[in-house]
Amino acid sequence: MKSLHSKREKLMKKSLEYLIPVVVGLAIALIIRTFLFSLVSVSGNSMDPNLYNREKVVLVRQGQLKRGKVIVFKAHGVDKGATLKTLYVKRVIGLPGDVISYHNDGSLFVNGKKQSQSYISRAQQKVGTFHLVKSEAKDVSLGTGRKFRVPKNKYFVLGDNRQVSNDSRYYGYVPRDKILGTVWVFWWHEKQKLINDYQP
Repeated sequence: MKSLHSKREKLMKKSLEYLIPVVVGLAIALIIRTFLFSLVSVSGNSMDPNLYNREKVVLVRQGQLKRGKVIVFKAHGVDKGATLKTLYVKRVIGLPGDVISYHNDGSLFVNGKKQSQSYISRAQQKVGTFHLVKSEAKDVSLGTGRKFRVPKNKYFVLGDNRQVSNDSRYYGYVPRDKILGTVWVFWWHEKQKLINDYQP
């Protein structure tokens, strides 16, 4: 009887030796995914030519929100057409308090300073920027001589492919609490500097 009890103890001990690292590993993976990093998929062509449809990118949950940074946000409650699980990938153009103006030639100004927009071609800057601004995009006004200020705790975002992108021109500003984090791509990605390190 003692021998049987001893065998059970040994078996339990051995099982725990294998089980504990697995449980700890799963817990660490869950923490990383919830609070630090996860993979997301780009949906659609709105970030062409820098990110492509169905391309996998890393979501950095604690990433710093800066002008020019590519972000991921929950679209539900921002865009009327978005479902509960829809995520959008866009580029931050305006931070809270920024004064933004667009000129008819595609030039972009933030707080009176012209932005380079070197992540897209000159033709791409001009074509599509002035697609109809819908009524949902409250207080957004595009065109030479027009300016608007980004409200507190909100962000003005655009897709790199201005001609097809569904962005702040259509649904207005993105609230801070909808933003999950910033996008990061691996160093071998051909547009890595325009995603990870872009400075306007």
